Amino acid sequence: MESPTFHGFRRPQAIGAVVWAAILFLLAGCATPIGVVRGTTQDIHYALTANVLSAGELSDWSIQALHRANLYERFNKDPEAALKEMRKAVDSHVALEILFALAELSFYHAEKSAKNEHYLASAVYAYAYLFPDDGTAPPDPIDPRRRLAVDIYNLGLVGALHSPNRESVILQDGKYELPFGEVDLKLEASGFSWGGFRMTRFIPVGEFDIRGLRNRYRQAGIGAALAAEVEPLKSGTNNVPITRIAPRTKVPVTAFVRFEEPRRGVVSGQLRGRLELYAADQASTVKIHGAEVPLELQPTAALAYQLEGAPIWDFEIAGFRLADPQFILGDGLVMMHPYRPGRIPIVLVHGTASSPVRWAELYNELTHDPLVKGRFQFWVFQYNTGQPILYSANLLRQALRRIVREIDPKGADPALQQMVVIGHSQGGLLTRLMATRSGNRFWENVTDEPFDKVAMPSETRELFRQSMFFDPVPTVKRVVFISTPHRGSYRATHFVANLLRRIMTLPGALASQFQHLLTQPTFARLHISGLPTSVENMSPGHPFLRALNDLPIAPGVPAHSIIAVLGDPPFIGKTDGVVAYESAHIEGVKSEKVVNSGHSAQGHPETIKEVQRILREHLEGK
Repeated sequence: MESPTFHGFRRPQAIGAVVWAAILFLLAGCATPIGVVRGTTQDIHYALTANVLSAGELSDWSIQALHRANLYERFNKDPEAALKEMRKAVDSHVALEILFALAELSFYHAEKSAKNEHYLASAVYAYAYLFPDDGTAPPDPIDPRRRLAVDIYNLGLVGALHSPNRESVILQDGKYELPFGEVDLKLEASGFSWGGFRMTRFIPVGEFDIRGLRNRYRQAGIGAALAAEVEPLKSGTNNVPITRIAPRTKVPVTAFVRFEEPRRGVVSGQLRGRLELYAADQASTVKIHGAEVPLELQPTAALAYQLEGAPIWDFEIAGFRLADPQFILGDGLVMMHPYRPGRIPIVLVHGTASSPVRWAELYNELTHDPLVKGRFQFWVFQYNTGQPILYSANLLRQALRRIVREIDPKGADPALQQMVVIGHSQGGLLTRLMATRSGNRFWENVTDEPFDKVAMPSETRELFRQSMFFDPVPTVKRVVFISTPHRGSYRATHFVANLLRRIMTLPGALASQFQHLLTQPTFARLHISGLPTSVENMSPGHPFLRALNDLPIAPGVPAHSIIAVLGDPPFIGKTDGVVAYESAHIEGVKSEKVVNSGHSAQGHPETIKEVQRILREHLEGK
């Protein structure tokens, strides 16, 4: 039941009882009694802390300021006149208290009237309260009004700069109207650059609820938390093609307006300000009056907004059934942020009928780990998951080599030589192939005839040479397998493989080259009908898996297994619903962690904790 109202402000039941008792005494012609009524902890805390942001009503601090100025009744009837009258007291000895009240009262009126100038006024008053420019001491750090004033400033900026449809904010130079004057804003244009991209449309993410991610990370600070859309400034930057950045990338940024001499400006009605923009991966604080002040950052909300309705979700089934390169961005290796020298790449490789979005939970957690943050950069590999595993591994191998040549052609960044590749399910098999020397083992699965003696077109020869004969990628220094079917998936039966083959389309050029190869007399005895799919590759006992398990992981490359099992120990005979423990378990790894989870364990808390441990080891050189 909603609490009774008095002069437009709701109070909790316990406090309301006092008010109504006082009314009854006045109506009876008696003096107002003074006393107490015991309330619950929650009611009293509510009465002391409720404010315009938490409850849609004014705080006791602002109500007290109205009473002291004898403006309480007037604010209810004519809020703009009351605000104008209260502003006259700004240069008095109680200016800080008045500035706070003006900030909250202006925001309260802006919410009721939807007038942008009152949102801007609330931000101006809050800034003047927080950062005095006349030698006055700032608010005490433990004064709860200080945090509330920061939030009013942040949301006041959003309200003041909203587009007409209120879906975005517009950041531009110009003169902005105030109820008592104007603000002349100048844009700090350098902040709008992000690598080789320019940030364009800005969405306020503080207004979003998010779903699908376990934790919402926020750094409480100053400024309007936004998600910025980007467009390329040119074909690339730092030798990085624009195709390395996903076109729907949303950058978490903070807009901050630095008001010059705000106290004097409030009195005179003429203010100047500088609008600054900070990307979350480039700055986490801003200097104000010589002190480093945290910026308001909401990267989880920006990530969730980026993935809301993104076409990549449709890729998961399409990329399994149709080996069509149009679904892939560039060569498949995509950066989550522009290249940052000195940061070690973490390459995330998704599994079958999946996509890079399945790493969102892990990414959200790792990028907020104090140790990982700022030490690593994240890349994701996207590939058509129905095509042969050796072919997909070749694409990944070539992409890893290509990206290093692009961003560091002179080999000046040692961090790029310390890559960590993490693969889930089929992606774990691709990951293993980054740290494996093939020799002739995969070719021997096909024929005893020496590779160089088999007649085939030069294009076909080069493709099969790259896919079947390879060395470990020299920049890969650690690999992690998650729910990986090293000995196959019990779900990938011969029946299932044949059924799926009917609805799958393999890469056209590769399929035709393979069919041409099968016409050679050397292969006539093999009775191979066509190019194998990834599902066939993962069938228990398949020659590909037998060959892979004959090959050791390269010396000097630590490998780690994270195995999902549904149930408690013992694990022998148990599965994750797709892969049996016996298949995911391999000898020779540096560590093995078993988590109680289904197959999609890459976002499980225990998996994330284990990956964090492994990355700490990597930084320590263990």
